[in-house]
Amino acid sequence: MSLLSRTAAAALITMIGAAPIQAESLGVRIGYLQWVPDQGPVLSNVIPEPEDAGLRGAELAITDNSTTGKFLGQTYSLESNVADSEEDAVAAFETMRQNGTELFVVNAPAQTLQTMMGKAGDNTLIFNAGAKDDALRTRQCHPNLLHTMPSYSMLTDALGQWLNQRRWNEVFLITGPTEADKGWADAFRRSAKRFGLKIVEDKPWTFDADLRRTASKELPLFTQASDYDAVVVADVRGDFGEYVPFNTWLPRPVVGTQGMSPVTWHRVVESWGAAQLQNRFRELAGRDMNSEDYAAWAAIRSIGTAVTALSNANPGEIRNVLFSDKFQLAAFKGRKLTYRDWNGQLRQPIPLVHPRGLVARAPFEGFLHPNTQMDTLGFDEPESECRIND
Repeated sequence: MSLLSRTAAAALITMIGAAPIQAESLGVRIGYLQWVPDQGPVLSNVIPEPEDAGLRGAELAITDNSTTGKFLGQTYSLESNVADSEEDAVAAFETMRQNGTELFVVNAPAQTLQTMMGKAGDNTLIFNAGAKDDALRTRQCHPNLLHTMPSYSMLTDALGQWLNQRRWNEVFLITGPTEADKGWADAFRRSAKRFGLKIVEDKPWTFDADLRRTASKELPLFTQASDYDAVVVADVRGDFGEYVPFNTWLPRPVVGTQGMSPVTWHRVVESWGAAQLQNRFRELAGRDMNSEDYAAWAAIRSIGTAVTALSNANPGEIRNVLFSDKFQLAAFKGRKLTYRDWNGQLRQPIPLVHPRGLVARAPFEGFLHPNTQMDTLGFDEPESECRIND
């Protein structure tokens, strides 16, 4: 054996002797389920929503978990199903459970989530990465349902704080016809009371004209009022809201679901290492990361963080870790994120953005809370009927 060979062999023996004994391999199976109802055609289709929103965020999180897990003997696998109907989504959920999966990320309407929770076992842990309904956080809570998607009230409280801070206290509210529009608008009305805003006009959108041709005539008349500081639009699917800016009776900013918007995530968020996350996502998906992608990513990264602490994948033990004082999710939002122990909502800052820039990030200084400023966004514990850890 040559001197080089003897040296290499000795080095290899030394490395083997110094290396820790590898723990038994741990496989972590996660199910991703998506069903987004067809919302029909909209007038503005300049920026179409990607059909894989949410799924690609889940895939990126599996890659991130696996990068850490390979050093600990942990492997992560994702079984995904993008369903064409609620029935198919629920059937896929039951099939995955029968095959042994008990950790799920779901991007689906609130009613679908409730149906799945009714069929889940006591050891099934589900993360809501799609439904924003406040009822899921205030009345219709379940001990094993956590939320990485912010609620409507978290989003509108972020907007309410910003309007209050700017002293734009009188607003004109326009609400679209869908249930999502009404849910968003109801949340904003609550936020307006909470942060001292006055809704000087509160009008439903009832027009069915083609605004691509008539916006400059219809909208100035529709937004007539003696005075207001801003126009707030509740048009979740984008049916008319894109035509409101620059067509209002008074020259005022437009905020809400269009104009400047409170969102979970956006491509313009780049601070605290977020640019690195954005780049990795673009490399994976060939597009920008959106709110559904981020919520799914945060859910699976929460699981990965808990599994690393536990060295096992028991859903009940993962849940306990997520609600413990030791858990913090590093999630590129400038703060370590935690879960509210009364309703399972992930606390998180809310960016306020326009299509090409970040305006601000809520919560803002001056809005105080006895425990954490993060709980100035959304329903606080005394305002919720939920007590999922009692």
